[in-house]
Order: sequence, then C-alpha cells, then structure tokens
Amino acid sequence: MSGHSKWATVKHKKGALDAKRGKIFTKLIKEISVAARLGGGDPEGNSRLRTAIAAAKAENMPRDNIERAIKKGTGELEGTHYEEVNYEGYGPGGVAVIVDVLTDNKNRTVAEIRSIFTKHGGNLGEAGCVSWMFHKKGQILIDAKNVEEDKLMSIVLDAGAEDMQLSERVFEIITTVEKFEKVKKAIDEHKIPATFAEITMVPQSHVKLSGQKAQQVLHLMEALEDHDDVQKVYANFDIPEEELAKIS
Repeated sequence: MSGHSKWATVKHKKGALDAKRGKIFTKLIKEISVAARLGGGDPEGNSRLRTAIAAAKAENMPRDNIERAIKKGTGELEGTHYEEVNYEGYGPGGVAVIVDVLTDNKNRTVAEIRSIFTKHGGNLGEAGCVSWMFHKKGQILIDAKNVEEDKLMSIVLDAGAEDMQLSERVFEIITTVEKFEKVKKAIDEHKIPATFAEITMVPQSHVKLSGQKAQQVLHLMEALEDHDDVQKVYANFDIPEEELAKIS
C-alpha cells in the first residue's frame, strides 16, 4: 500500500460526502476564483484553473456558475478575497494530517480547525510538522470493473504515469504533477471513467489503524472535510477493508 492516498479511496467507497452537493459547489467555486486570480481567467494557460473547471464539470456544476466564479477571480465581478492556508497536525494513533484551506478570515478558521482536531482526539501542530511525510503527486482512481488491467497499464504508462496498483478492486494510478494532465487525457480518450482524479499529497508511509482509533480518524477526516473553508484533507492512515466494513 506504500504511496497510496487512502482517504481518497475511503471517500469513494463510503460515499459519505457525495450528497452534500451545495457544499461541494461552494468549495469548487472558491478554488476556481482563486485559480483565476492567481493565474488568469484563461484555462488554456492556467493549469490550476483547468483542473478546477474539470472538477466542477465532473460534479455537474452549471456553466454559468463556473463563468461567474472565474470573473470574480479576475475582478470582472465583485467577489470575496480568499487566502490559501495549510494546517498540519496529528490525528488519533499518530496519523499525520494536512488540511488545505481557502479563507477570508484566518483567525476564525484556525480556531475552528484546532477545535475540530481537539474534539476528535487529535492536535493541530506547527507548520512543517508532517508535510515532510508526503509527496505532491497526481492520483487517479478507476473501478477495476470498468477496464482490464493490462489495457489500463499500457495506456497510463505510455502517457508517462509513475506507477499503477490494484487495491481493493480499485486501480490507483500515480503520476508526477507535470504528467498528471497528459495521463488523465489518455484515460479520457479511451472513455474509461475515473472516480477520482486530482493533484494530491501522497504519504510516503502509513499508520495502520483498527477499532476505535480507526473510527476516530474517519470522524476527524469527515469533520474537517465538512468545514466550509476546507478544500482538501490528506492523511497517512491505512484501515483494512474488513475494518472499514465494520465501521460503515
């Protein structure tokens, strides 16, 4: 399981956040606006914006919403100014956690994030305390039932992927940040549906959890993801399939 970003797979399997469409739209709109502010409103020349738009389309966000978010980012429409902040800490069992935030009030947000960590048996740490345990990578997940392994491996390796693994009936493809879009495009051209495709933080090692600690960590992850200012949460836990079945 080395290199596997477990939380992405857990969310995919549990579907715990899928129903919160309004909250997902809010997070995507923030990301589109910030991407447009930092890199311009043309997705052809702004890879971060291009990725954000693709994520919004995957969630069936209306085109008007996307265009308004871009215009707010470029200043064509009035909008809130969001700052990017990263928080790091530890969850139950010593699990390393990174939280990516877009906020218009850092003091409020850090207090709320600290409270979530404390409430769920963790603690917020100093900047840099756990980020050294992760590498920034592209990650794509595909249900094994949708494609033969040899075919998929040939496609992604030819496009420049670093690795492909089969774990719990899901193919996980890892790429460098630079090759992510090329690999994703190759998969799309073969009409193979991906259940997850993002630039993410992949842990170098994992903390195996079971029982109460596993349940506590999942509750922490879900509480963090549910916060309005939180865009992404990364962690290095590993919970076995049979344990997840018990928790679910």
